[in-house]
Amino acid sequence: MQENSQTFYHILPNGVKIVHRWTPSPVAYVGVMVGAGTRDEAPEENGMAHYIEHCVFKGTNHHSARQIIHAIEGIGGEINAYTTKEETTFYAAILAEHVQLTLHLIAEMILQPAFKKEETDKERMVILDEIESYNDQPSELIYDDFENLVFAGSSLAMPILGTKKTLRHISSKRDYALNWMARHYTPERMVVFCQGNVKPEKIFRIAEKEFGSLTMSPREPRKHRDLVVCPPERERSFKKHTHQVHAMLGGRAYEIGHEKQLAMFLLNNILGGGSLNSRLNLSLRESKGLVYTVESTYTPLSDTGYWCIYWACDPEDYPYSLELVRHELDKLRTTPLTESGLQHALQQLRGQLAISAQNQENSALAMAKSMLYHGAAPLWQETFDKIAKTSTQDLLNVANELFCDQKSYILSYI
Repeated sequence: MQENSQTFYHILPNGVKIVHRWTPSPVAYVGVMVGAGTRDEAPEENGMAHYIEHCVFKGTNHHSARQIIHAIEGIGGEINAYTTKEETTFYAAILAEHVQLTLHLIAEMILQPAFKKEETDKERMVILDEIESYNDQPSELIYDDFENLVFAGSSLAMPILGTKKTLRHISSKRDYALNWMARHYTPERMVVFCQGNVKPEKIFRIAEKEFGSLTMSPREPRKHRDLVVCPPERERSFKKHTHQVHAMLGGRAYEIGHEKQLAMFLLNNILGGGSLNSRLNLSLRESKGLVYTVESTYTPLSDTGYWCIYWACDPEDYPYSLELVRHELDKLRTTPLTESGLQHALQQLRGQLAISAQNQENSALAMAKSMLYHGAAPLWQETFDKIAKTSTQDLLNVANELFCDQKSYILSYI
């Protein structure tokens, strides 16, 4: 982000949160993040959050799908949406002068979707194709199967896209989707966000006009956000008939806001983050030439989280690559970083955060998520200052708590 950016906050009387980050950029990112996703679905309605994300684009009570698209694309903007296990987000990139029109259309899509059968039937076919395409990509499908292993027995184990069976069920009646939205698209779970060269008073005024009339709902517990104890099955394998073995090793980790979350973030970056000098990349690719891709990720959720390592290799190299992965995990548990090694890791992460913050889209979405869960959205420099307080002992403690074999799960496609 630009050094002179400023962040402004507001909460409407009904609980809708608003966060705006002023920057000099003439391009603004504006949207709404709703704290409702796959995890809020019952088993028989799996895929509902993602289905709704698609279908609200197919028309409202006042505008057709074509009119919505032309309204945004016609001014050179781009409109998009995505669904996760815990959030659904609708947003657009536009010139800052078009913020009011854009936010009005997004609000209309969320609050007044038409769900006309002829349109939703077409979108159901699109999602069915998406499911088939996803099943053909083992490097993506393995993440769903791994979550199913690590969170077996809970709603977190369900796939975001749903299944062919559940998709037929949830799309059979218009009321299914509308009732689900009425239960979960409630004002206290909404964040209106904007980033760009727009006065904060303008954003607050637009948000008040579009969302201020929503009725605050009773704070009911989330029925499907259950979390079972760690399942006993630690290893699972599927025959996928791919030319490579695809593998994933990992386990549960810290939730959003945990005191060790930032230490785990740094540790994951050292282990197998996006850089070519990560320990896993140096070991499996640069030194041994066993893989094209190896990466680790850490995904914190509202009350839990998980970490995982993904790689793909030739079948004959799988046992050795797995041994090397475990060896790198063991080193992090038994050998503390030197002070110079820690400073190098911090310097690298600082640069990565600064570069990432220059991506306005990623920055705006991260800001919205932080507002949803923390009620504030610190700049990357503030987050880094907290990470910089991590000690070598902190990293060693986290590694020993999470990376031990007794807590790890392994999934493979062979």
